[in-house]
Amino acid sequence: MVKELTGGTHHAAHRGLKLVVLDMAGTTVADGGLVERAFSAAAQALGVEAGSDRHARQLAYVRETMGESKISVFRHLFGDERSAQRANAAFEEAYGELVGGGLVAPVPGAAEAIARLRDAGRTVVLTTGFARVTQDAILDALGWRDLVPLTLCPADAGGRGRPYPDMVLAAFLRTGAADAVDEVAVVGDTSYDMASSRSVPDCVSSAHRQGRGSSPALLRR
Repeated sequence: MVKELTGGTHHAAHRGLKLVVLDMAGTTVADGGLVERAFSAAAQALGVEAGSDRHARQLAYVRETMGESKISVFRHLFGDERSAQRANAAFEEAYGELVGGGLVAPVPGAAEAIARLRDAGRTVVLTTGFARVTQDAILDALGWRDLVPLTLCPADAGGRGRPYPDMVLAAFLRTGAADAVDEVAVVGDTSYDMASSRSVPDCVSSAHRQGRGSSPALLRR
């Protein structure tokens, strides 16, 4: 990720990147499957028993939609707004407790990568599909409050998360770091991250996969 975005390749250097919008969980933050554990707690709060067919179907959907705004996921799963909000609140509470228990960590080299991007003159923004309270809990747990000048969650961009481009555009407008969208790069580990960047013409997207068999970030229009 660092090599491509700090201009370490001829290809990237000619892009004149000024703003880098980085995903958190799965890209810069390792949470070890906490999303699934927090979802199970949320589902149980709404009467969905772990191990049931319904729970299995819902968990499969949660896995398929990693990167999407969590409230949007719960609206799909539970239908009515009241149930979705209850599930989301239970999820955020459970995830926050897990984070508070020390179960998140930076992806190795992530903080150093962000520092190198800053040293190269690029502005970095951290984004998430979680609610603000959860995002803040992660930032506090990692000691990242002062790591970047701006962090964004869906509520900070009008309420719509990925795959909509709203957080990318909010980063562009609020920082004023780039003069045009072709000076903006979006880095994430899910198809929803990539979809949010493809909705912004000429924005650069970078797929970054963690874990066994992972490959370096690949920049593309």
